Amino acid sequence: MPLPEIKFGTDGWRGVMADDFTYASVRRVAQGIAEYMRSRSKDPLAVVGYDCRFASEEFARTAADVFGANGVRSLIFDRPSPTQVASWTVIDRKATGAAVITASHNPWLFNGVKYKPETGSSADSTVIGELEKRINALGEIERPDREKVAEFVTVYDPRAAYYEQIGRMVDLPRLRDSGLRVVHECMHGSGYGYVAELLGGGKTTVTQLHSDRNPFFGGLNPEPIPPNIDEAIAVMKGGGHDLCILTDGDADRVGIIDETGRFINQLQVFALLVLHLFDVLGMRGPIVKTVNMTAMVEQLAKQFNTEVYEVQVGFKYVAPKMMETNAVIGGEESGGFGVRGHIPERDGILIGMLFADMIVRRGKPLSEVVRDLEQRVGPHAYARHDIHLQRDTYDRDRKRITEQLANHQPKEIAGVKVARVRSDDGFKFYLEDGSWVLFRTSGTEALVRIYSEAPDAAAVQARLKAIEEIVGLKQEAAAHA
Repeated sequence: MPLPEIKFGTDGWRGVMADDFTYASVRRVAQGIAEYMRSRSKDPLAVVGYDCRFASEEFARTAADVFGANGVRSLIFDRPSPTQVASWTVIDRKATGAAVITASHNPWLFNGVKYKPETGSSADSTVIGELEKRINALGEIERPDREKVAEFVTVYDPRAAYYEQIGRMVDLPRLRDSGLRVVHECMHGSGYGYVAELLGGGKTTVTQLHSDRNPFFGGLNPEPIPPNIDEAIAVMKGGGHDLCILTDGDADRVGIIDETGRFINQLQVFALLVLHLFDVLGMRGPIVKTVNMTAMVEQLAKQFNTEVYEVQVGFKYVAPKMMETNAVIGGEESGGFGVRGHIPERDGILIGMLFADMIVRRGKPLSEVVRDLEQRVGPHAYARHDIHLQRDTYDRDRKRITEQLANHQPKEIAGVKVARVRSDDGFKFYLEDGSWVLFRTSGTEALVRIYSEAPDAAAVQARLKAIEEIVGLKQEAAAHA
């Protein structure tokens, strides 16, 4: 009987624990990665990281054992750590690649494996194709004798080198002495301790929320968007804090709440970062964004006389374009942002530091910085509807819906004419008034998402509802605005 196919999504392979994601499947994935790394180096070195999910450290050790059985040396982290810390360790230690046991922001019952090549970035389509080919050609992989491969495995603390790199990106002494009052919503994820250690030791204070390990994530998805962050919003509305940094399950994605308790949505975060990097820090170069990202950056790009490249969703598309164009920043709607000079990869911790830097350098509350942005680009509202489908019929439903949109594309949406359509990653309808709406199916969950950006909230909801009616779906989850 053939083994189940291993398929990588927008960032790594994920599966349901005890169903798709098992020790046997992790050994297969690790064996394929080991063979790939051996094809890249005569003496490969692997970085092995993991998050706070159930038994992630044991799955990580299982991967390191398989690497050792193939003669691949491993640096396995001594504690749960953000995925980008593994990416930076690849660069810092000149490793061949990294395998990180994580399911990122997915619900608690998932786990997975992310692979980072020698660039420290997300694996691109070529690397993913090679990994899938090797993995799916394998049969069952025997459990290695841990004692026999122990000489290939070194336990490693990655924090010092990573902190030094963050210190090269932002002025940490200045931030520590600024007196900022920061909240870090860790979401029971692997980012716990990182913000506190980076900003601690001076006048600045850091209050951590949900910094304990809880593989159930308190019953919420570890994705830093409403309604998962209601407690953090309540803390900020209570006053006494300047900034809340929210990080997802493996801390490569970020959310931001201002001093009034207002959630700054992911599109606003990207535009604010562009404004800070260009206007305050004086950086210049292209901008890379995914198809579900804001049109605000096009307006800012015109002001700064630079180019914007729009790519498919996922940092496996963002990272190559960033490296190709030497882009200043790359961003995706899910809250992942990469900055030139660091790694071409998402880093929620670094972005949190940049927002602290934004407040300090501008000398004004974050809410006022947001108003400054709105004065430059005008009003922009945004929302996303997540519609969960049945897992056992997902492939059939997805095929039906995508064929319907491909064969019967609407000429107008919510009464506004469609100017053009992009269909290489879902269906994005660019409307004549400058707004847009995007329909995509998930590569990691039985889920479809509909996104829209328009001048006001009512216009956004009208566009979302119109697409739902066209494809015959009803929204089952809360809107993310």
